[in-house]
Formats: sequence, C-alpha cells, structure tokens
Amino acid sequence: MTEQALHVRDGKIYFPEPLAPAIIVRRPNRFIIDVDIAGEVVGCHCPTTGRIGNLVLDGLPCLLSRSHSSSRKTPYTVEGISVDAPENPDPAWIGINQNAANRYVEQALHSRLLPGIVTADTVRREQALGQSRLDFLVNDDTYIEVKTPLDNLQVTLDDHVRTRPHIPLDATDRLVRHIGELGRSLAAHERAIMLVCFLYDNPGFQVLKSSRHDWVKAHVAEAVRQGVEIWQVNFQLDTTGACVLGHHELTHQFLH
Repeated sequence: MTEQALHVRDGKIYFPEPLAPAIIVRRPNRFIIDVDIAGEVVGCHCPTTGRIGNLVLDGLPCLLSRSHSSSRKTPYTVEGISVDAPENPDPAWIGINQNAANRYVEQALHSRLLPGIVTADTVRREQALGQSRLDFLVNDDTYIEVKTPLDNLQVTLDDHVRTRPHIPLDATDRLVRHIGELGRSLAAHERAIMLVCFLYDNPGFQVLKSSRHDWVKAHVAEAVRQGVEIWQVNFQLDTTGACVLGHHELTHQFLH
C-alpha cells in the first residue's frame, strides 16, 4: 500500500485499491504469513515482526494489500486479521500494519480528523529530537509520537480462536527513550503527545505487566509530570479504507 495513494473523502481515509480477503494458513516466521487466496497458498509480507497478541493465526480471515513493485518477493502484505468466525459475512478487522498506522495518523492530522487532540496547520514527519526521531511535529510546537501496540489485543476471543501462553513484553527501551525525549522537548515546545493508536475498536488502553514494568512506569510517570500528554485513537478498517472511530485522553492513568 503506497502512502501517496491514500486520500481522504468525507472523513474516511481511502486505500489506493480495495483490500483482498483471504484465510491465513500459517505464519512460518516473523516476516511471512502464508494465506489461502482464491484456492492458492501464497506467502505474504507480515508488516509486524513481533507478536500479534497471543494468537495462533492459522485459519483466521485476513485482508491483503497488493504490491505493484516488481522487486518484491511477496506480492501481498497482510493489513488486517479478524478473530470473528470465518463464516461471518461482516467481520470486524484488526489492523496489524504498524507502518500504515502512522500514515493513517498523518492523513487524519492533515484532514483535521483529530480535533480533540490538535488542529493541524502544518505537519512534518520524522523529526529529530535528542537521540531519537519522533513521528510528527505539528504546527512547529507539538511533537507527536505514535505507538501501535499489538502484543496485547484487547478483544473478545471465541472458542474457535486458538492462543498461546502470554509472554511478558521486554522490548521497552525504545518506548522509554521516546517518552523521555518528549518530556525534555517541553522546554522549547508547547506540547508533547504520545499517541497510542489502535487499528480496531479498542475499548480502553490497558498496560500489561512487562519484565521491567516498574522501571517503564516510573519513566512514563516522570514524562507525564513534565507535561507529556497521552492520548488514544481508534481506527476502524474495512476493505476500502480506514475511519477514525474516536479519541480520548489517557494522561491521568499514568500519574499513579
């Protein structure tokens, strides 16, 4: 899915072409998901190398975007999965493309679809700050860093969905570094925002215990005391595009 081809109309972010439905056969490694599309098993790019909840993906419905690059070995990218039964005619989708999440947020900022958070006149991407590169600088006074958690999917799972034991997350260094840079940025900027982005209807962000939970919690709380805001935004995906379902502030949850 090329970011240049995304466009917004009537409050919806449209893909360059509709996504194709398929059924996951297996995930043989971190980078590939084999799917059955129209009776043919095809290896597709997996856009997240980490865990997707604690799900066993085999047999789940999915949505694919087609690559038109002649140099790519995989003709499709898996954009979303569903934990609904395969026979459900209108499944709810869980987006798994974390890079695409940043593109949706960028389109939402440009089109002013996040009015409760910020009204954007200018949006600059990939801005250097300290030792980090943060996702967006809006109006030259507001840094925004986007996080799209996939290790804990806060959805109801029916009996047909198989799972594995949940392993505590230990890859937290990048999060701590980024939220620290956000806090320090407030000496020169008016606002700094950590935007927790879900590509499905997440009822409310919850932090699970990690292997360094207390250490991470202390750093996040310090950044919040410095003035960093934490917000949640939910997008909803279908075969043609993505819509903003809603957004709300989470900052107060991280002060304790």
